[in-house]
Amino acid sequence: MAKPPSPPKPRTLAAQALGAVEPVTRAIVPPVHVSTTYLRDPDNAYSSGYVYGRPDNATVRQAEGVLAALEGATAAMLLGSGLSAATAAVMALPEPGHIVASQVMYWAFRDWLVREAPRHGHTVTLVDTTDLAAVRDAVMPGKTRLVWIETPGNPLWTITDIAGIAEIAHAAGAKVAVDSTVATPVFSRPLALGADLVMHSATKYLNGHSDVIAGALATRDPDDAWWTRIAELRARLGLILGPFEAWLLLRGMRTLDVRVRAQSESAALLATWLGHHRGIERVRYPGLPHHPGHAIATRQMTGYGAMLSVEVLGGERAAIAVAAAVSLWKRATSLGGVESLIEHRASIEGPGSPCPTNLLRLSVGLEDPEDLYADLDRALGSVAL
Repeated sequence: MAKPPSPPKPRTLAAQALGAVEPVTRAIVPPVHVSTTYLRDPDNAYSSGYVYGRPDNATVRQAEGVLAALEGATAAMLLGSGLSAATAAVMALPEPGHIVASQVMYWAFRDWLVREAPRHGHTVTLVDTTDLAAVRDAVMPGKTRLVWIETPGNPLWTITDIAGIAEIAHAAGAKVAVDSTVATPVFSRPLALGADLVMHSATKYLNGHSDVIAGALATRDPDDAWWTRIAELRARLGLILGPFEAWLLLRGMRTLDVRVRAQSESAALLATWLGHHRGIERVRYPGLPHHPGHAIATRQMTGYGAMLSVEVLGGERAAIAVAAAVSLWKRATSLGGVESLIEHRASIEGPGSPCPTNLLRLSVGLEDPEDLYADLDRALGSVAL
């Protein structure tokens, strides 16, 4: 008897979009389903499973299926942006309560938590989630509803122990959500470490081509009341991703594994090379042995990602001048695309940012790492430090 085939690995599932083939033409590239409405059956039912485009769409479902497989989740959900995914998760909490969140995290969502979450009745405590004792002190049993962590944390690339946080939060009756945008499912699966929810700014690595704004959530319990409420809010508030954007995202995820691995290899090289550069005061990258959290990253991730930050000798003026002097690196906001980006984060985040004023955030793309280093070396050399 022939041995049954082993289950495909995540890279294979993504590359083949779960093996989807269009049934009419037998096309190996899934089509874009753009219809906003669907026919009823003679008995007034909807046997196709589709009713209207605001709460549901076939192309969106296909992309969600691929993401769920990559995350080891039972269900995934696409929304209009990473910020809409994160805010929907908070708004869907069963009742107002206390939220503990990482100090170092995506600035727009951190700002929303501080400014807008209290309008929904929540109190928010920002804490250094790399310090489990600090998290334990911040969590209030019976009152804390959610612990939101981002790891690696943008833009200092702090590493939070997901399993340790889950143990603390669950003992207090709280849920755990992890922003895993930078780690991607290629290098981290938070649900397997005890998280209840995973969030991605799918604009970044999941899409990978800087041409889609999208957000994603994944869960290990699709019957959970919290997940059900998120789905209700997506429909009622019109937060679903458009079908063409979902199709572009599906296209992007098909190359996720090879893109992220190549970008991460280049990031590791750049982190090492820049660590010896006379114009650099400090390199922040989880893959460096001296980086705080390196041991935890090694334990809970299978790679260190393609994001790093450098602190330029000479302060804020020098850092901004270096960002202005590059040619291959693109001076732009965002991360995770095939092109390498450089940004002076303190200028973006403004007052209250935990970001050093001499820090430049680097999103490493698919260019040759030697070319990227040469461009930075030339820019650093052109600035009077």
